[in-house]
Amino acid sequence: MEKLFETAGVRGWLHARRLGSGAECGVRADEPVVLASVVKVPLVLEFARQVAAGQLDPRDRVRIGARDRLGGSGTAGCADDVELSLRDAAYFAMTVSDNTAADVLCDRVGLDNVRSLLRELGLTRTRLAGAPRDIVASMVEDAGGAELFAELFRTFSADRVLAMRALDPGWTNASTPREMTSLLEQLWADEGEAARQVRQWMGQQVFWSRLGGAFPPEVRVSGKTGTLPCIRNEIGVVEYPDGARFAVAVFTRSDSLVQRQPAVEQAIGAAAAAAVGRLRGQPSP
Repeated sequence: MEKLFETAGVRGWLHARRLGSGAECGVRADEPVVLASVVKVPLVLEFARQVAAGQLDPRDRVRIGARDRLGGSGTAGCADDVELSLRDAAYFAMTVSDNTAADVLCDRVGLDNVRSLLRELGLTRTRLAGAPRDIVASMVEDAGGAELFAELFRTFSADRVLAMRALDPGWTNASTPREMTSLLEQLWADEGEAARQVRQWMGQQVFWSRLGGAFPPEVRVSGKTGTLPCIRNEIGVVEYPDGARFAVAVFTRSDSLVQRQPAVEQAIGAAAAAAVGRLRGQPSP
């Protein structure tokens, strides 16, 4: 597995566990990693739990205007104001990694409540530093202002970007690969409505070129990606027709600001497939 990361020119971190068996394997599984949008999994889980407890009405409407939009997919990149329900905001946050939808949810559920959920799940090394807007704001500040931030990919060096707080696991939203597979194991073991809803949304994620692209069509992959400059991640659960299920968390960090890096995308999937293959008793790289 380590060789797959090296060949793609990235540093990689991985943990995989076979659900219900205790079997596991990994690469630097206990080192801190930048979550990026992987943080949306516990965020949306807390939202779903509050809905199930009757604390939030998922049909409540929110309006997203120009000042709310961070850019990117979903409502975050819309040209005009958008109105939608909290439930649809959760759906967009999970399926297309909509940052502004995630901000809306953070405002409603409360960051401290998400932190409490992490403690309840025993994820003591998982840190929630802020909502997507807070992470972007730190990058703007570290870049010297919004005007310079707009030039990020054209003029900044990778070293300068990697020095930003948003990419420092000691400051930003961070965890370890092992804790992320623990989160997934608990999510898949939970028979409640909240967990069921989050699993459904993870199964509807539109991005398949990382974990999903490494497994045949009959294998179900439910995942959540995370992406920042130089950072590409995904966590997910791989379910085989014979009932075997595997939680996998893969995190990578590169020295390149190139936005399209198919070799890295493929390495994430290949490393996950190798880890799952090892846990299934098959030879792996």
